[in-house]
Amino acid sequence: MSEVLYRKYRPKEFKDVLGQEHIINALLGALKQGNIAHAYLFSGSRGTGKTSVARILAKEIKCSSNDLYEIDAASNRGIDDIRELREAVMILPFDSPYKVYIIDEVHMLTKEAFNALLKTLEEPPKYVIFMLATTEIEKLPDTIISRCQTFLFKKPSLKTLKDAIIEIAKKEGFTLEPSAADTIALLGDGSFRDAQGILQKILFSSDDKKVSLNEVEKIAGAPKSIFVNDIISAIAQGELEKGLRVVNMAVEENIDIKIFLKMILHKIRSILLLKYAKDMEIVLQEQFNTEDFEFLKKLSKETQSKINSKILYELLTAYDAIGRSYISQLPIELALIKILGNNDK
Repeated sequence: MSEVLYRKYRPKEFKDVLGQEHIINALLGALKQGNIAHAYLFSGSRGTGKTSVARILAKEIKCSSNDLYEIDAASNRGIDDIRELREAVMILPFDSPYKVYIIDEVHMLTKEAFNALLKTLEEPPKYVIFMLATTEIEKLPDTIISRCQTFLFKKPSLKTLKDAIIEIAKKEGFTLEPSAADTIALLGDGSFRDAQGILQKILFSSDDKKVSLNEVEKIAGAPKSIFVNDIISAIAQGELEKGLRVVNMAVEENIDIKIFLKMILHKIRSILLLKYAKDMEIVLQEQFNTEDFEFLKKLSKETQSKINSKILYELLTAYDAIGRSYISQLPIELALIKILGNNDK
């Protein structure tokens, strides 16, 4: 693996793009009818394929590498940079029908730079096409957005990420245990690039061609499954002291609390689905190793279990609060006290 995985397996054609069918179908339909916009805006979280789709679209409209320009707005964000761009767009393409400018992280431009870009977007030369990409569309002026065809990239589902990871590992000569692939997908947090980065780290460090969940936990720093199961057992049994003790143990192990809680949420959600959507059992079984699945299935059948939708909601609220908390574990501790404490209302 001399080449990083996210570059090696970056989509080269529209058919290679995963999880963005709504965008690909719209673009293919427009291309078939010859409807090419002068400006596109691709927004969505990191690692969802925005820049890759822009490159593929440029290729589809016959733009050669000589007429394709990629600009990182994070480092070329001033008015002078945009003025240079405005002068450059007036030069005819070298050997293509179009000149394409891909501006990544466009929200990083200064106010003055946006104003300068707006003038070009309002009256661009017929041979110039802009493709803007951003992870924070809310920071873009409405005047910029209104002059673009906008497309919102969705985070890929856990299954889409998992399937992609398994396929890449296979091409690299490795196999992943289902629970190992599921954990990598969870850690990827809806980003193909992040998931592939984690996978690469694991494949580089693995001594075996079959990657286990234990390896993923060790190499990627994922929370140990036993910690996650222990805190879920504490919640199910209403044992506040045990739950708080497990949280403290996780902190002492230097486990990322947000990842820890994400895995707790994933398993509690699975317990509720096993309880109320029994037809999903086969799908859920594929996401866990045998021991973990039996643990979850058992809890889903326990009539005295305290696990319910309200608890899931409280933990989800705690997850959102972790990034804003001075003490990282405090939101999960407060959630446990609220849902399991006898005297706190």
